[in-house]
Amino acid sequence: MMRLFFATLAFMSRLPVPARLSQGVETERYVRGVVFFPLAGALLGALSGVVFLALERGCGTPLAALFSVLALALLTGGFHLDGLADTCDGVFSTRKRERMLEIMRDSRLGTHGGLGLIFVLLGKVLVVNELALRGGHMLPALVCACVAGRSACVLLMYRQRYARQEGLGNLFIGKVTGMQSAITLAIGALFCALLGQTAGLIAFALTLVAVYLLALALKRTLGGQTGDTLGAAIELGEFIFLLALL
Repeated sequence: MMRLFFATLAFMSRLPVPARLSQGVETERYVRGVVFFPLAGALLGALSGVVFLALERGCGTPLAALFSVLALALLTGGFHLDGLADTCDGVFSTRKRERMLEIMRDSRLGTHGGLGLIFVLLGKVLVVNELALRGGHMLPALVCACVAGRSACVLLMYRQRYARQEGLGNLFIGKVTGMQSAITLAIGALFCALLGQTAGLIAFALTLVAVYLLALALKRTLGGQTGDTLGAAIELGEFIFLLALL
């Protein structure tokens, strides 16, 4: 199980996971690693929170918020942000379904993708700054936000259809079991309850509702989910969770 955790962590981040700890996991087993998504999120959120705390006193909350969000983007290699941008480019192109999926495969950044990135990244910075100014405990808040986003994305996997023939998302979409989904969500809820107390649990519930509605909308628009939509759900889930804490 530990090998699967490190393989999942290496898949979802750019953290220097030693090869000996993550190698040897068959591709078919990656779907079992979905239960480790909240744990990977907790680690990434903790590192982002440490950056915020390290800079807050010397640089002020605005710059601390900026660099904590930047740190999170760097820690994930922009993996989920890329999915967000591709999803925005495809969905907001208002083309036919097949053309939308083609646009999402295009590595070039379009206007809608750029606007989506600006909105979400700027929104995160502003919300983190505002939470800090209101006296919020930023380390647990950032941990819970990353946990919530990665837990909620299971809603785009369970009993969902993969919109393409092949791709990274095919490792998870439509292959996650009900038990794996329940465990993932339970771990996410436990983190948010312990670290964020009642406010954290309420924010987690609101995030699940928003991501579920997103899943329904994407399913209707694209005919299913893709790896890009999973990334979009993670990024939007983090943002929605932080907003819900205000």
